[in-house]
Amino acid sequence: MENLATVLLRPGEADRVAAGHPWIYRGSVLRLTRPAKDGDVVQVKDHRQRFLGIGFYNSQSKIVVRLLEAERLEINQAWFEKKIGAALELRRRRLPGATSFRLVNAESDFLSGLIVDQYEDVLVLQTSALGMDRRKAEIVAALQRLLAPRAVIERNEIASRKFEGLEDANGVLAGGCEAEFTVRLNGLGFLFQPLGGHKTGLYLDQQVNYELVAGLAKGAQVLDCFSFAGGFALHAARAGAAHVHCLEQSAEAVALAGRNAALNGLAERISQETVNVFDWLKAQTATRPHEKVAPRFDLIILDPPSFTRNRASVPDALRGYKEIHLRALKLLKPGGTLATFCCSHHVDAALFNDVITAAAADARRVLRRVATYTQAPDHPVLPVIPETEYLKGFAFEIAR
Repeated sequence: MENLATVLLRPGEADRVAAGHPWIYRGSVLRLTRPAKDGDVVQVKDHRQRFLGIGFYNSQSKIVVRLLEAERLEINQAWFEKKIGAALELRRRRLPGATSFRLVNAESDFLSGLIVDQYEDVLVLQTSALGMDRRKAEIVAALQRLLAPRAVIERNEIASRKFEGLEDANGVLAGGCEAEFTVRLNGLGFLFQPLGGHKTGLYLDQQVNYELVAGLAKGAQVLDCFSFAGGFALHAARAGAAHVHCLEQSAEAVALAGRNAALNGLAERISQETVNVFDWLKAQTATRPHEKVAPRFDLIILDPPSFTRNRASVPDALRGYKEIHLRALKLLKPGGTLATFCCSHHVDAALFNDVITAAAADARRVLRRVATYTQAPDHPVLPVIPETEYLKGFAFEIAR
């Protein structure tokens, strides 16, 4: 292996790294033993020269090193095959039978800066770190050898790339496929546009929760807020909901959800509105003096986008979460159920629970928690890396 530049850490900075967290921030670095080029592999040692691992270096980023290995190994196609192969085996073990799932989930698969989603026989790749981006050829070759995909698509239009000095990129890296095709989640068909749509296409992290929440829907009048492409709505309708009404601000997503409902023969059980969810909930719960809101729903699903991207915006996010929960609880019938989710890493499960409890008190409702949800197992959580845990959810019954 080539002689690597060494990044020496300041005293007290090595414990977190030795425990398994892969990010080394600029402020943690004591010095480099010699200059390193951005994107190069470097070795990391503590201030006493004890070896900690190797990783990608980038002086332009706040995360100057992303650790990859605790040994000195060549980062080449064979290395990527081994790492991605291990990630694939985990998915096959934890999600047997799934044909669409997150194949590589960056830090939680020890591949910081790399995401790969599998949609049937098409792979969608994102590289959010300079070192990974410069090795796309090796990554694609490894994916082709392991999975022989029909196509490998690049969807690198994520904001975090700019912090690594990377420009947006979007296109076909290998093979080819249709502009739109059908993928299956839990046996339901969803139309997928590999080079269009939101993120890498669908919310794969909710794949397990779709079925769990659907188990609450039989015979229910359901309100699905922030419904996107219809993941919760379609599962609820298939499970026997009397009717599902969807609220979504994006007209493009509403149209796609309608097409998905028709594809699965569920259109008659699902209705949709293109609307701002906050405004709709506020209008439906507005009353005159001495009037009460007439509850209309047996099950309400809240799955909003993240309200916060950093810790500074958490107070505003909590106000937003409280508002939608307060309104939703007023629309639930006695004995009805609220299934609610938060995808912000900065709002942990305890804080999210506190917000819901406060909203219930204002709505004069007492809640009984009946289920707790987390991200699907293709988005593994490593406790030593808190950033890998972001999705949390609960189901609450109206106890009185």
